[in-house]
Amino acid sequence: MVVGNRTEADGLREPPVAGVERVGDAVVVRLTGELDLYNAHEVRNALVEQAAGEPARVVVDLSGVEFIDSTALGVLIEARTKLANRRAFLLAAPAVETRRALEISGLDRHFGLHDSVDDALGAKL
Repeated sequence: MVVGNRTEADGLREPPVAGVERVGDAVVVRLTGELDLYNAHEVRNALVEQAAGEPARVVVDLSGVEFIDSTALGVLIEARTKLANRRAFLLAAPAVETRRALEISGLDRHFGLHDSVDDALGAKL
């Protein structure tokens, strides 16, 4: 499979954490590409590190995520438990496939799910 100018066979997948940004008292973690068993530890490390800083909210931008497996979904659940206020862990802008994975797993009922990062940043907790 070719991803940009990289191939999966080369083992050169894009990093799953595209960036971390402070927005006031919130943190936005931008995820991208395919989130699965092979890079879940990178996602876990980034989310747990940000939660440890005790922000008012953590917004996970899923707009760049093309695929998410059960391992990565488990990482989201785990990271949510690291916040004192679990409602402050918000998911934003999931594409169709990611939203479908959240709905099929039933996790859409447990996470604050928002159409955009701005909506998540402005949401009442």
